Amino acid sequence: MHYRSREVVQVRSAYDCDVLVIGGGIVGLSTAYAVTRAAPGTRVTVLEKEQGPARHQTGRNSGVIHSGVYYRPGSLKARYAVRGAAEMIKFCAEYDIPHAVTGKLIVATEKAELPRLHALVQRGRENGIPVRELGPAQITEAEPEVRGLAAIHVGTTGVCDYVAVARQLAEASGADIRYGADVVRIDRRPDLGAAVRTADGMIVRGRVLVNCAGLHCDETARLTGDDPGMRIVPFRGEYFTLARPELVRGLVYPVPDPAFPFLGVHLTRGIDGSVHVGPNAVPALAREGYGWGVVRPRELGATLSWPGSWRMARRHWRYGAGELLRSVSKAAFTEAVRRLLPAVTPDDLLPAAAGVRAQAVLRDGTLVDDFLIKEGPRTVHVLNAPSPAATASLPIGREVARRALTALAAS
Repeated sequence: MHYRSREVVQVRSAYDCDVLVIGGGIVGLSTAYAVTRAAPGTRVTVLEKEQGPARHQTGRNSGVIHSGVYYRPGSLKARYAVRGAAEMIKFCAEYDIPHAVTGKLIVATEKAELPRLHALVQRGRENGIPVRELGPAQITEAEPEVRGLAAIHVGTTGVCDYVAVARQLAEASGADIRYGADVVRIDRRPDLGAAVRTADGMIVRGRVLVNCAGLHCDETARLTGDDPGMRIVPFRGEYFTLARPELVRGLVYPVPDPAFPFLGVHLTRGIDGSVHVGPNAVPALAREGYGWGVVRPRELGATLSWPGSWRMARRHWRYGAGELLRSVSKAAFTEAVRRLLPAVTPDDLLPAAAGVRAQAVLRDGTLVDDFLIKEGPRTVHVLNAPSPAATASLPIGREVARRALTALAAS
């Protein structure tokens, strides 16, 4: 018996960790946090190619804690956003992270939007979210400069500092977080685990691999030998800051088009008091293409060679043309904002940092609407986790951790 105990220790020591997470965004760090909470003593290593956490999707969004009002009842987005919003507020309060529960207005500005607005009321109630219907006078009372035919008020929406949340998750997880670790090769063997090589020649061995690589998750899946069955098509979201933040008290959104996973140009008063305006959604020319001048031919070629990209373009070209127009024309972007906020002028819109959404697209051109998590031998892949993934990061992390720990127990 004593010999067998020593043998286990020797085998265990051949690995650098039990769970190896690729990606130091909020989902990867939440997964590391969840693993060590669920199974204390489990060794977790996180590899992040940047020099700090949350440098891409997590750190480049509008900081909204979404209520879950938009999402199809029963979907992962609906379940995880509703649960995640409450947990995120509690997490921020526990660790003294700046946050506020502000509520938000979703405003219909045209008669054609009224049926969709009423459908959101029903959807919100099915998801267990308190929703209050407002008329024009009540809209003006809540937001004096906003105009609309009708609106709904969603009281559970908030804002927070997601970069601070990511840092806290990293610290509280107790994981070995390695920054500047750009993964270039993965040797995944079903009977052994995974050995990962980084660009600087470092090799890290784990018994189970978790792919939370965000904008690069499909490429990472292929490095393991798994076919993800989708391709990340990057969409850049361009933002402005409102020069007159006093025009907006809180959060104001248009009625979204249910055919698309984007919420449209909206107004968000952040935790620092500034008001973010945007985003639009235009195809990016690189996975991390935060401006039109960032072009990476290999990545652009991968997007253009994917059949789903062309099928998506043919299906949604009218919507895409409008987004492109708002990208190249500040006047057109201003007009989109003026539908909600008539007082805004082009001079009120000051350029702000853009973000890129990692949108999974299937071969038939379908934009994956829900979170997508798949498994391979000793591997868990998070293949679609755009908004509201930051809101839902704590329950997403628990689900990914559950799958990783199941694979670990079976190894």
